[in-house]
Parts: sequence; structure tokens; C-alpha cells
Amino acid sequence: MQRRTALIAAATLGLATFASSAFAAYPDRPIKLVVPYTPGGSTDQFGRAMAEGMARELKQPVVVENRPGANTMVGTQSVARAQADGYTILMGSSASMVLNPMLYKKTGYDPKDFKVILVGIEVPLVVVTNNQVPANTIKDFAAYAKAAGGKLNYSSVGLGNPLQLASEMLKSELGMEMTHVPYNGSAPALSALLANDTQMMVDVVSTSLPHIKAGKLKALAVTARSRLEVLPNVPTMAESGYPNFHAATWFGLSVPAQTPPEAIAKLQAAASRVLTETAFRNTFNALGLIVQQPRSQAEIDRYVNADRESWGKVIRANNISLD
Repeated sequence: MQRRTALIAAATLGLATFASSAFAAYPDRPIKLVVPYTPGGSTDQFGRAMAEGMARELKQPVVVENRPGANTMVGTQSVARAQADGYTILMGSSASMVLNPMLYKKTGYDPKDFKVILVGIEVPLVVVTNNQVPANTIKDFAAYAKAAGGKLNYSSVGLGNPLQLASEMLKSELGMEMTHVPYNGSAPALSALLANDTQMMVDVVSTSLPHIKAGKLKALAVTARSRLEVLPNVPTMAESGYPNFHAATWFGLSVPAQTPPEAIAKLQAAASRVLTETAFRNTFNALGLIVQQPRSQAEIDRYVNADRESWGKVIRANNISLD
């Protein structure tokens, strides 16, 4: 019996030693980064820049595979089904990791299938109105909306989209009533705002910025925690008198939950180093995206949980479902 116990212990130790030595060489072949968006946009640019930087750090190619569709669910499902060996990564986001599981009854995956190992960039939002609206600050707009008695409209790019959810969050924070008018994309949503068919939009900075710079739209506030490099004269919501308001989408990296800790540690270290590179930070900050400082795993977990709680309140309060 003692001999059998000794043999089992030796075998277990051997397997542990083998596993440890196997991951000492990790990665020894190319890694795939699944980007659940179409090529060419700012999210795809982020994924490709991250892949390029990580490849330098890991001394192995990191190959980007675009798998768009079903509001990120096609690509996310593919990674949920992939082998948890550190060789398949997802460009995760607030959409795939936080919002979709709360908005859809069937996503084809569970958030518990994943571990978020990096929050790379935040995409701050800006509250904009048109020149026919007699408001130049967020407090002015709140007063104007209240005086209108619920007759104002706001644009969004669709029910359950982060821009619409942020607008509902803003309505609640400012205590105003407005009617949601969804559009099929940013261009028609902004066109409606410019024509005064709608009077407000919470938008990603990059699409509203040309209209703001041309003087066609007024930026009332940004929803980030600090002012943006591309809109230095626009105050934050906190500076405008709403210190607890924060709304932003984020993009980062996720892996299947059962990925070995040794692989996660190497991926996380490589990705974190990319975030600190000057060229990387300058490129994305110039696009109105906020490159994040590297976080520990505990800090990442707290960040994602807080994001889930914040958006969850809005979704539950408004009974929003996309099924």
C-alpha cells in the first residue's frame, strides 16, 4: 500500500514537473488573437497594434483573425470553444464580457468561460447637442430638457448599444425625460442631431469630433474621469457637477478561463509592456482613446465587476432586452 502511494506521488510530481517545464518554453508556436470586429476600424487597429507588440515581447507571431458578427458573439463563441492552452486569445470588450450576457438570453457563452487579463483602452464618450439648442453646459441642457417637459429626443445607434445605455444613465443622473430615437449607425444619428430632429447624443469622441471642430455641434461634457487631449476645453461630467458619473466602453484581452496560470502570466506581462510603449500610447491617445495603465489581476477583476454593476443598473431599470 505504501509502495502504491509512493508511486502515485511520484507520478503526480512527474506530471507537475512536466507541465511546469512545458510552460517554461511557452509560447513555442504562433498565437491567435480573435478580433470580433471587421478590419479597418479603431478597434481592429488596437488589436493589430497589440498583436504586433506582444509578438515582439513573446518572440512568437501573434496572428489576428477577424471574426465579426452578432454584436461580437460570433468571435467570442469561437474562443469559448477553443482549447484553453494559451494559444487562442480574444480581444474582449465591455460588449462581449459585460453587456451581451445581460442583454441577450442566448449568447452561446457565459462570462465565466473567460478571464479578462487586460483592460487596454477606454473609449470615452462625449455629450453633444446642436446649435439650435440654447445650452452650452450640461447643467444648462438639463434645465432646458426639464422645461421642455419630455418633448426632446436623443439619438443613438440602437437599443442596448453602450451609447444608448449611457444616454439612459445620463437621463437618470440629470433627472430629465427624453425620447429615444434609434438609428442604423453613427452617420444618420448625427445627421438627425444636426437637423435638430434630435437634441442630444452621447457619442464616441472620434465620430463627433469633426462636427465639434467645425462648430456644427457643441460638446457639453466628456464622460471620462479626466479631460481628453483632443477636447482640452470640454469639461468632464465630474467638473460639471456630477462627480459619480462615468461611462466608457473598453477593449482588452480575454482568454478561456481554464488557461494555465503560467501562460496567462506571460501573456499579461507582454501585453502590459505594450501599454507602456510611447508610440503605442501616442497613436491611440491621438484617436481620442485613453490607453490604460497596466493593472494587476485583482484590479482588473474589480474594474470588470464595477462595470457590470454600473451597466446592469441601467439595463434593469429600463427593462432592456435584445431577444
